[in-house]
Amino acid sequence: MQKRMGEAVARVARKVNDTVENKTDSLDLANCKLITFPIGIYKAMRSVTEGIHHISLANNELKSLTSRFVTTFSQLRELNLAGNYLHRLPEEVTSLLHLRAINLSRNRFRRFPEPLTTVSALETIDLEENEIAEVPVEKLATMASLRSLNLRANPVGPEVRLLVRPLVPFDLLLSPEEPVPKP
Repeated sequence: MQKRMGEAVARVARKVNDTVENKTDSLDLANCKLITFPIGIYKAMRSVTEGIHHISLANNELKSLTSRFVTTFSQLRELNLAGNYLHRLPEEVTSLLHLRAINLSRNRFRRFPEPLTTVSALETIDLEENEIAEVPVEKLATMASLRSLNLRANPVGPEVRLLVRPLVPFDLLLSPEEPVPKP
């Protein structure tokens, strides 16, 4: 167990060092078994955070994202948080003025993360395989840049299906309706 943890820490450190040394615009910490975003990364990446545009924290065990994470990586354009245990986002997400795509599929959202509706540059929101039943259709309809919203495999109600089609100028991806069983 200790050895595996050490290997995971070393893998994260290597990935962070690669990003810092090569001054790339991406940080890929997918599949690193992270429970939280390591605080040490903020110091290690201090000199390059403004240049980070893409972060993947997919397939970890994150239960939350801190406001510090959002404010530190303020220049993000793409954020992949798929396959975690997230159920909400910090309000500071509204300050990600350059965010174009966010992947929150396979998480634990029961409510649509409303702070996203005020991120004006957002083009793609992926919320596939969550537990979202209600969607703030009116707010989404005002998102000028939104091109695609994926709500497949969510228990969205039939009223959402009726409201959404004529109202929104973006592609809405929903799972096919279950046929009503015959008596």
